[in-house]
Amino acid sequence: MGEKIAITADQPETTRHPIRGLVHREDAQIIVVDTPGLHRPRTLLGERLNEIVKETYADVDLIGLTIPADEKIGPGDRWILDNVRQVAPNTPIVGIVTKIDKVSKDEVGAQLMALHELLGGDSDVVPVSAADGTQVDILADVIASLLPEGPKLYPDDHLTDDGTEKRIAELIREAALEGLKDELPHSVAVEVDEMLPNEERPDVLDIHAILYLEREGQKDIIKGKNGRRFGRIIHNSRQGIIKLLGQNVYLDLRIKVLKNWQSDPKSLGRLGF
Repeated sequence: MGEKIAITADQPETTRHPIRGLVHREDAQIIVVDTPGLHRPRTLLGERLNEIVKETYADVDLIGLTIPADEKIGPGDRWILDNVRQVAPNTPIVGIVTKIDKVSKDEVGAQLMALHELLGGDSDVVPVSAADGTQVDILADVIASLLPEGPKLYPDDHLTDDGTEKRIAELIREAALEGLKDELPHSVAVEVDEMLPNEERPDVLDIHAILYLEREGQKDIIKGKNGRRFGRIIHNSRQGIIKLLGQNVYLDLRIKVLKNWQSDPKSLGRLGF
């Protein structure tokens, strides 16, 4: 996209809703959809995310299967491919070998052959590096060539269909996830309560948000020693929000416990799942 659209974290299952980014070209408008990962669910949230993913797969014109150049193809990759083909049996799949800047050319070649063998048939396989931009333009060319003709769906100035509040909530969640381990990252959810102009400083936007956890004992982990970790979360997410909005903001972030929200239908509905 040329701009930050989706958050990133060290933990798996970070993405919780389909994120659409728009690539505008003279010959095409490519709508790139980043979905939550298909996984074996452990909670009601996991089950609902899998259903969202499957609905999304059934509605797209092309699916990209990304495999890192520095990791061998394993049973998990085959499980994902099998599930994708069950949901969207007639949708073409393009193979994408990522992180080619991290390995030798011989290793890239071996991974390309392994991915081509996994996909079978005449599937296109493209090596790329997002870190240095190698062949990203080639990938866009391949994607555009495989898409059906149709009308332009979004105006040229759109980068994503995510609303501002959702993008702000995701930036806060990204800052909160940094450095977390084990199960806690999956217990974190963020909701923007309200956004209002500051009464005393018109150039400042007041943002009030809530960071939800599942248990009281998780509060101390989020806050950190003497509240320093929580202060860092507010600082880092505020910097991202300022960059997103292009204006100064005051971020009021509060912590609340929503007991076992990942498995509670009412709580999931409240949080938009």
